[in-house]
Amino acid sequence: MNDDAFFLKRAIELAAESVTSGQGGPFGAVVVHAGAIVGEGRNQVVPACDPTAHAELLAIRAACSALGRFHLTDCTLYASSEPCPMCLSAAYWARISRIVFANPRADAAAAGFCDDELYDELRLPHGERRLPTIHLPIPGAAEPLLRWQNSPTRQPY
Repeated sequence: MNDDAFFLKRAIELAAESVTSGQGGPFGAVVVHAGAIVGEGRNQVVPACDPTAHAELLAIRAACSALGRFHLTDCTLYASSEPCPMCLSAAYWARISRIVFANPRADAAAAGFCDDELYDELRLPHGERRLPTIHLPIPGAAEPLLRWQNSPTRQPY
């Protein structure tokens, strides 16, 4: 078994544990650095009452904590299913070097986890989204951005 299959198998095991425990959806993920798992996660949306407690996000958080950094440029994310838009965005923000997944999003959709509507919504202009998204520029709104931009102690990410 190659390394990708080995680590992907662990992500699938975590997904199965989530289902068996009855405490989350059928999703698991691991982050690997230098040939070792540095972060694991299984879906915890229901028990944590947290819609962001997806396996990939939990694995990324654990890996960042274990490595003591917020960029994972030399890491691979293994996911039991194709990451949703939120998890994919988190992988980009974390600078994950690559993602390997087992089940395509169509298979997750067939099991009741369809992200198509969200993908469609993200393509729409603010005023056309189902969730009202209103741009309201007010005086002083840019001040924190300018302060951060001009701060000699800022740490870009």
